[in-house]
Amino acid sequence: ALPFPASPPPGPPERERCPDGRDVAESPRPSDASGPAVRRILARGALVVGVDQNSYLWGFRTPDTGRFTGFDIDLVEAVAEELLGPDARVVYRAVPTSERIRLIREREVDMVVRTMSITCERRREVAFSAAYFEAGQQVVVPRRSGITGLDGSLTGKRVCSATDSTAEALLRELDVVSRGVETVTTANHLDCVVLLQLGEADALVTDSALAAGHIAQDPTLRPVGDPLTVEPYGVAMHPDDEDLVRRVNRALEGFTAGGADSAWHASYERWLADHLEDPDPRPPVPVYRD
Repeated sequence: ALPFPASPPPGPPERERCPDGRDVAESPRPSDASGPAVRRILARGALVVGVDQNSYLWGFRTPDTGRFTGFDIDLVEAVAEELLGPDARVVYRAVPTSERIRLIREREVDMVVRTMSITCERRREVAFSAAYFEAGQQVVVPRRSGITGLDGSLTGKRVCSATDSTAEALLRELDVVSRGVETVTTANHLDCVVLLQLGEADALVTDSALAAGHIAQDPTLRPVGDPLTVEPYGVAMHPDDEDLVRRVNRALEGFTAGGADSAWHASYERWLADHLEDPDPRPPVPVYRD
């Protein structure tokens, strides 16, 4: 097997820049105008959103009521209110990681709000809002594991990631298979957690923010190594729906306005503060292209 690099590149990882030199999270400026996509939602009287039902803290069903809840769901409600007013009707569709882009492109959902990392490759297929959170890929292992990160300790081990996730892309880019690592993919990152629990995988690679939810649910897991990337999360929409992207960005401006008194901070405190080690949490600064 090929040796892993002796050390990672110097300095912390940086956000991806696309081949045209633009910031990966660049998005159209907010607007309150209603174009074809917004009018379609208004005529229906409901917003149809693809979300996760298995990501504790982000998007999950509560066992007692079966309702969707979490940080992403708080954002969905803010977007729905921007589009449809108070008491807006939202139709939630639970979608696996591997189906997010197809459902948007086939217009089975108006948008996906599901800890979806904005990448240059994905931007060729869907449109994104401005970034509302930043995370990075992280290796997660059982507490008693001898694995220390994305390094030689993985040689001969089985590493799980979700199909069509940025974790899967990273493992492919690093060609870990040629370094003696067996890769396993599943429809959702939670399925990887189950494989870890069953001893059918030795490590999971997923976003650090999602990893925090897994570890909160299962304290026998722990993160190892430093975050490997910097990835902004965005709301994903159909590439033809620019009027909707602008309205979502307007909702995001409202959600993040007010600093420590913002709805973003209230949601962070409710869901994430106890599980993420960030002394000064704040939303990413939006980057607008016009």
